[in-house]
Amino acid sequence: MSQQSHEMAVAATTASFWRSRTGVVFIIFAVAVAAYLLFSHTAHVFQWLPFGLILLCPLMHIFMHGGHGGHGRHGGDAEKRS
Repeated sequence: MSQQSHEMAVAATTASFWRSRTGVVFIIFAVAVAAYLLFSHTAHVFQWLPFGLILLCPLMHIFMHGGHGGHGRHGGDAEKRS
């Protein structure tokens, strides 16, 4: 079994945090806080929105590369070692 297929099999068998009871409570709490901020403090939310979008770019870069192992490990090394 290759490293990538092993990681996918382990990820498929473990329960997701977002589907657990704690994850669902966190999602409900986050939605309630977001609704409160949006409806009660609309001016403040829109004031900081451009900074939030700029901050989102590096955060997406960091977290989105975690799915395929980062830069430089796209499967070519695994075949050479075998």
